[in-house]
Amino acid sequence: MNVHELKNKLDELGVSGSCSILGQKYPSESYCLMYEDSLWKYYYSERGCRSNLKEFESEEEACEYCLKQVKRDMQY
Repeated sequence: MNVHELKNKLDELGVSGSCSILGQKYPSESYCLMYEDSLWKYYYSERGCRSNLKEFESEEEACEYCLKQVKRDMQY
C-alpha cells in the first residue's frame, strides 16, 4: 500500500479528516504520516507534540501500520 491507497482507505472509513498524510507537521489531534530524514514517521499529534512515534524504512510498512492504528482506535 502507498500513501495514495492509504488516503483512499481512510476516506472509505470516513476518518480522512482526522489524519494528516504528508501534510502539516503538527496538526491538532491527528494521526500523522510523514516522510522525513529518509524515514517514514507515524505519530499522533496533539497540541503540537508528537506521541507514539514509530519509524519505518518502507512506505508500505508505514501505511499498513497507520491504517491498523486508525482502525484499532475506531473500536474504542
